[in-house]
Amino acid sequence: MSKTEENLKEAYAGESQANRKYLAFAKKAEEEGFKQVAKLFRAAAEAETVHAHNHLRELKGVKSTRENLEEAINGESYEFQKMYPAMIEEAKREGNKSAERSFHIANEVEKVHASLYKKALEVLGKNEEGDYYICKVCGYTAEGDVPDTCPVCGAKKGAFYRVE
Repeated sequence: MSKTEENLKEAYAGESQANRKYLAFAKKAEEEGFKQVAKLFRAAAEAETVHAHNHLRELKGVKSTRENLEEAINGESYEFQKMYPAMIEEAKREGNKSAERSFHIANEVEKVHASLYKKALEVLGKNEEGDYYICKVCGYTAEGDVPDTCPVCGAKKGAFYRVE
């Protein structure tokens, strides 16, 4: 791998993380009543997304939808089979209950994502339509109907929002 490719990967990761961080900052600013600062954070987050997409394009990281689904399945499967279980165990060893819970929740939701991607791959080209709903508390992703209670965190139906 060339140094430029390493740099593109590092830049992609950094821009992607900045996007998520700035969106979290925007949410906090909004909660504290700083609407203009929240808007600035959201604007910067969008710009970071543009940067990340540019870097990913240069890395040839976006392929056909079939290939992208296969990569997504592999990535989600790695997370719930290897990455998060190791992190959960380490958090347990260290007695960090809140990190353990965060990792556990993510692990459970990654299983759902892998399953949804597999399903999408199986019906690719059939143009089936439906809605997806996200739990604001844990990120659980529901297809079709909203559950009365989130199967991962127990949040009520009202905690879900529809993805546009």
